[in-house]
Amino acid sequence: MEFRNVYFLGIGGIGMSALARYFLHEGCRVAGYDRTRSHLTEELEAEGAAVHYEDDVRLIPGEFLDPSDTIVVYTPAVPQDHSEHRYFTEHGFRIEKRSQMLGHLAEGKYVMAVAGTHGKTTTSTLVAWLNRVLTGGGSAFLGGISKNFGGNLVLDGKGVQEIRPAAGQGSAVAESRLLGGRLAVEADEFDRSFLRLYPDVAVVTSADADHLDIYGTHEAVKEAFSQFVRQIRPDGYLIIKQGVDIVIDNPEITVYRYAYDTPCDFYARNVQLLEGGHYRYDIVTPSGVIEGCTLGIPGWVNIENSVAAVASVWCAAQAEGKEADADKLREALASFSGVKRRFEFYVNTPKQVYMDDYAHHPRELAATLTSVRGMFPGRRITALFQPHLYTRTRDLHAEFAEALSHADEVVLLPIYPAREEPIPGIASEIIAERVQVPCRIVERGRLVDKVAAMDTDVVISFGAGNIDACCEALAEKLRMKS
Repeated sequence: MEFRNVYFLGIGGIGMSALARYFLHEGCRVAGYDRTRSHLTEELEAEGAAVHYEDDVRLIPGEFLDPSDTIVVYTPAVPQDHSEHRYFTEHGFRIEKRSQMLGHLAEGKYVMAVAGTHGKTTTSTLVAWLNRVLTGGGSAFLGGISKNFGGNLVLDGKGVQEIRPAAGQGSAVAESRLLGGRLAVEADEFDRSFLRLYPDVAVVTSADADHLDIYGTHEAVKEAFSQFVRQIRPDGYLIIKQGVDIVIDNPEITVYRYAYDTPCDFYARNVQLLEGGHYRYDIVTPSGVIEGCTLGIPGWVNIENSVAAVASVWCAAQAEGKEADADKLREALASFSGVKRRFEFYVNTPKQVYMDDYAHHPRELAATLTSVRGMFPGRRITALFQPHLYTRTRDLHAEFAEALSHADEVVLLPIYPAREEPIPGIASEIIAERVQVPCRIVERGRLVDKVAAMDTDVVISFGAGNIDACCEALAEKLRMKS
């Protein structure tokens, strides 16, 4: 069965918008709902999607009301009692989760999937960029906005701005420009979404306790990652970070370990700090050493991500009976521009530094803060953090406090609820009371002026909510101070 129309419930999400863009560029009609207008939804509208922002069945365009011609894709962040969701269910539409649709599109492709409770967005985006430089092609569905590609969708080595929409009326299940070459995807563990994928090469960056509102226990999280590994195709590859403790019982795959600078199958050596927080290093692989690498983005944690990405494309080349071209790898690493809201610098002067990061798990916060401490030794670090979800704050507040204590001072915002209702007794105060350095709580609307009035040096904002709406205004204030 083929569908000419694709309707998205939660079209503005980073993963959903990549799928919406894909179908637009395949010539399908695309429409959808999201709760709030954003830069992404405005871009989708400019690209031809019909988007509305009220939960109202009457706002669904008429051509999307025929179940024989429309397929509905939804994100689990949209509740089951959403009136549009109920309408499509009650009227016999084919309804699929985002992960199901991604699984369909990955069928028959050479899938390079990056999973992990943190680190997967930068790593998968770098895999896509390495594929482009090494092979001239490759496609990707990404969980962030790649600066190199100008978006979160890559088709045949091209970003959104380079892709010509298909002529005529496409099909949501037709063969597409994803055929051939490599497909890089971010494999999201939320709601066990990554279990819809059957990769040829899989990277596991971490398997920490997260999404406990879904899984219940850390052991259940680790079991889901073990199941993901079982789904790697025969003769495929697993690239797993040294020290990640999950059961690996897929006898038909090759397993490699990677690390920052701990000797194993893939690791960095001779790491040297350069100006502005960048590094020069060698990457050790099972077939030799790639010497003199530099990465286009700063931070030691991104060296670790680059080792995982290089391991991924090394394995893909091995599967093709080739060796990855060392000169092209060095070129690709040096020209990588990173991902929006991942270690993103707004100000970088001797007097003031300001960067923004999407980190919303304690391990991510700790890794970024220690990385920044290494980049700017002896300087005073102020961390601004907006906790994301009441359940995550409830489950990990002590770990958040410990991670934030790597800074010299902390400013907390109230919790960003996303899809959740408040939980009695759960607020940013339960983090603040455990932080071991000076800490205050500030409403988001007062954040810019409050931080501008502080004695600041290196400032980092963190969070997966809407703290990024403050970035430009805060950067302007800090530029004035520098």
